[in-house]
Parts: sequence; structure tokens; C-alpha cells
Amino acid sequence: MTEKTEQILPDRGAVRALPAGVWALGFASLFMDMSSELIHSLLPVFLTTVLGAGMVAVGIIEGVAEATASIIKVFSGVISDRLGRRKPLLILGYGLAAITKPVFPLAGSVAWVFGARFVDRIGKGIRGAPRDALIADITPPELRGAAYGLRQSLDSAGAFFGPLLAVSLMLLLADDIRAVFWVATVPALISVSLIVFAVREPEQAPHAEGPRKPLTFSGARRLPPTYWFVVLLGAVFTLARFSEAFLVLRAQDVGIALAWVPAVMIVMNVVYTLVSYPAGMLADRMSHRALLFAGLALLVIADLVLAAATTPYPALIGAAFWGVHMGLTQGLLAKLIADTAPAELRGTAFGIFNLIGGGALLLASVVAGVLWTVLGAAATFLAGAVFAAIAATGLLAYRPRPVAPA
Repeated sequence: MTEKTEQILPDRGAVRALPAGVWALGFASLFMDMSSELIHSLLPVFLTTVLGAGMVAVGIIEGVAEATASIIKVFSGVISDRLGRRKPLLILGYGLAAITKPVFPLAGSVAWVFGARFVDRIGKGIRGAPRDALIADITPPELRGAAYGLRQSLDSAGAFFGPLLAVSLMLLLADDIRAVFWVATVPALISVSLIVFAVREPEQAPHAEGPRKPLTFSGARRLPPTYWFVVLLGAVFTLARFSEAFLVLRAQDVGIALAWVPAVMIVMNVVYTLVSYPAGMLADRMSHRALLFAGLALLVIADLVLAAATTPYPALIGAAFWGVHMGLTQGLLAKLIADTAPAELRGTAFGIFNLIGGGALLLASVVAGVLWTVLGAAATFLAGAVFAAIAATGLLAYRPRPVAPA
């Protein structure tokens, strides 16, 4: 990582200078996340109250689903590097996610939900690394923080509108969760249309210059030590932050009415949306380590507030702190991957990063489910706070040498 000493005032012209493709990818993420979060903001409650699943089962379903996405991202990243093209994989990934949406309202058992989540996350895995690599391909290096921040901000806006729509529809449809799930198919189709008609790859992408050599996973050996340090950071952050399904379950646990349970995701994502783009611009101008440390400190606060919550309002405040943490860290980690990986290996780099992060999320979510079942909800969040505090201490102790980006 590099330490930056420039003025940290946001550049208002940066948003206008971003390529149109970044905006198209951002809005595609917005609509797909709107669709996904409309379902996911109610899915833990659907699993536990309608289908009778336990907390450990919820943790396993969420953890396996996200780990699956992360494993697929490795392959899709390598394939996009080898093909020299990203868009076909984006169409496939967004398309797979769209066709799973009708399965959720039809689900009659936990196995149906598991299968739909599994295929949906395969779609996410296929599109994730090529999308992040394409942003780096079409964006000037000095604007990458802003580009990833904008993409993440629009993605988070979708994650805000999805639960908001879920609350509105639950009130309108008398808590009929299955009927609400059907609405999620519409924004998913809009997202696929944006990828097909509005996203353009550069005529001569940086990763396609020169003779194209066959790429295998052995290319990972060419990734520099600074890249692997970012991967380690991302895994540690993920271990300290389990699946957001537990935020939804915590909302129900403290007495929020069924129709209003998605409000916890609304609060988290509106804060996430507001923070992501400014944090991305700051990442282009100030110390990366300071932003990462601030993100971990806020995660500790979020977990402590959620652990202590006994009524709805503290739970919503904890979700807000969780959103600030996400906004400060997620776009920054993507920028650091883009900055430290060679252009011809960007897809592979993002894939490996997401694979290791997915494994960490699987472990964290299963442990969270077990802790919740054995010791209660408070223990789950207290454990997250302890691990985040340990990670923050390690980050403070580490003294990186300035290294130029790859």
C-alpha cells in the first residue's frame, strides 16, 4: 500500500470525468442488488418462520452461497484474462442471477432456497471479477478510487431500495412474503438489459495488448507481495464481519414487526451508499491504512451496539455503523487490488481475492450461527467485535514500506 499526502478535499469534477461504462456497470449493479436485497432482506425470516430452518442452517446457507460466488470468481477472472474480453461473462453472470429470482416465491423447502441461492451466487461469481477488472480497464489510474466508490455507491443504493420496496410491499400485501418475492424479477431483467445494451469494452483493452499467452492459475505466482498483503487484509476484514443475514435476524430478535424487518437493511445500505463514493475519492488522496483502521473501529462499535440492543432503535443505530464500515473499506480494497495487480492478471487477481474472502465469510457465518444457537445473539456480535479489534491492532502494528503500484 502507498501513503498519500495530497490534499483530501473531494474533487467534484471527478464524477463527471468517469467513463460512461462505469456508470452503466454501476446502474446494472443497482438494479440487480435491488432485486437481490428485496429477497435477501426477508429471506432469513422466510427460512426461519415459514420453512422452519434453524440459525445454523441460515449461517450455512449464507456462507456456502457466498463462498460459491467467491470460488467461481477465480475461474471467471482467469477466463476473462485469457479471452481478453469481460462482457460475455457479465451477460452470463447477470443472466443466471435473473433466472433464479422466480424460484424463491415457489420454494417449498429449505433445499429449494439453498439451490436458488447456490445458482444465484454462481451468477454473482461469474460476473464479479470481470466487472471489477473492466472498471480498471476503462478508468484512468488517478480516478480508480472514485470509480470503484461510485460503483459501490450505486450498488449500495440498490441494496437500499430493495429492502425499502420490501417493506412497502409487505405492508401493501399483508405480509405475503411469497408475493413480495415475485416483484424481484423486474429489476433483475432491467439489470441484464443494461449489461447487454449499455456496457462497452475498450477496443484495445490493456489486458489484451500484445500476443496473448495462455493463462493458468500459475499466473498467481506473478502477483506481487503487496497484492497478497491486500488479500490477507480482505480476509481478516471478512472474518470480523459475518453474513448480513444476521442483521436481519437481530432486527426480528429485538422486536421489529415482520413487515418492518427489512428496515435494518435500509438503514445499513443508505449509509453505505452515502459513504462509498466520498470514501472512494478520499482513497485517491489520503492514507489507505487510516481509512482501513477507521473502518475496523466502526465495525467494533457496530458489533457492540448490536450486541447490547434490546429494542429496535439501538439495532438500527448498529446497522448504520455497519454501513459506514462497509462504505469506508469495500471500494478501497477493490482499488488496492487494481493498483497492485498487473493489467494482464487483473481478472485473476480479483478472483483470488474474492475466493479467499468467500472462504473467510463461510467460516465466519457458520461460527456466527453456532454462537447464536449456543450462547445467544449477543455472543455472536461480541465475538465479531473482538476479532475486529484484534485486526485493528494488527493493522496499527504493521509498517508497510512504500511500494509503487504494479
